[in-house]
Amino acid sequence: MDELAPNTDTVNQTTFSPNATDATAITVTNGARFRVGDFIRPGNAREVMAVTAVVGNVLTVVRRHGNSPSSAIANSQRLTIIGSAALEGDDRPDPRFTNRVRRRNWTQIFTTGVEISGTLQASAKVGGVRDEMEYQKQARLREMMRDLENAVINGYAPSAVQQGSASARRSMSGIGALITTNNFTVGSGPIPVGGGAGTELTENVLSAALRQVWENSAGSVDLLLVPAGLKRRINQFLTPFRTTSVDAGRFVDGVSFYESDFGVCRVVLSRWVPADTLFMLDSSRLAVMPLAGRSFFFKPLASTGDRDSGQLIGEYTLEMRNENAHGALRGLT
Repeated sequence: MDELAPNTDTVNQTTFSPNATDATAITVTNGARFRVGDFIRPGNAREVMAVTAVVGNVLTVVRRHGNSPSSAIANSQRLTIIGSAALEGDDRPDPRFTNRVRRRNWTQIFTTGVEISGTLQASAKVGGVRDEMEYQKQARLREMMRDLENAVINGYAPSAVQQGSASARRSMSGIGALITTNNFTVGSGPIPVGGGAGTELTENVLSAALRQVWENSAGSVDLLLVPAGLKRRINQFLTPFRTTSVDAGRFVDGVSFYESDFGVCRVVLSRWVPADTLFMLDSSRLAVMPLAGRSFFFKPLASTGDRDSGQLIGEYTLEMRNENAHGALRGLT
């Protein structure tokens, strides 16, 4: 996982000298994010401050740069780095970088057995099936694809012996388990209460959650993964604006794309998303991948007696890059 260098931090100081409006020494949480020449803005104020020195987590600043309006500094206040201005002909600044962090997930082996008797293979089959072995292989493969989708959404890796063994089963972590930064609950923190009893999904709730993901990452949510009930709720966003002529002959009651200030999102229905949860995903940072050479395949097994048998096998994992580019909205009705 790689991330851009952060351009925000918070004030970590309870008292100011001489006062919060004129203080020029400000303690922050992460002094390494700042450098001399930065211009910073406190909270939502219009004031711009110029950083003239950085010692540990203490910034020395010039207040009201460019005659910008005065404001008061407060503990835990957000500081946004507007940008840095270099001196003409100056040497290069010290390089800034973020360390790439390896995130891992585990592969999960999906398998099922197939076996038919010689008599069944030779007999006429219901439904016009010509080859019972091929029919069973296709049916079991569809079941395995269903299970893979379920695991990609709801799976959890074991807390111990995650690498698996001949006696410990290995499983992947799914979308719900891997999202940790942008876990939102309706009616809590930056997410407003919804409709009805306060937990129904509304446009205000969805827009607020998308905004938080947008602010917390450099990603772009383009996929909403929803269960049936919440898909119907999103469809109802259009109800107050829907008109249908008497001769239309077709009534359309579905939202396939949701476009907000924070991007255009395809709305995808899944049977396996928990009923109270909506996932906001950046599809460019998600991939369901097989272990090399282990995508679903059929392995014939030695035939003993009057029967044919084999095994369908696949080994897959979910790759999630930049975890904070995704989000989950939970507690919905």
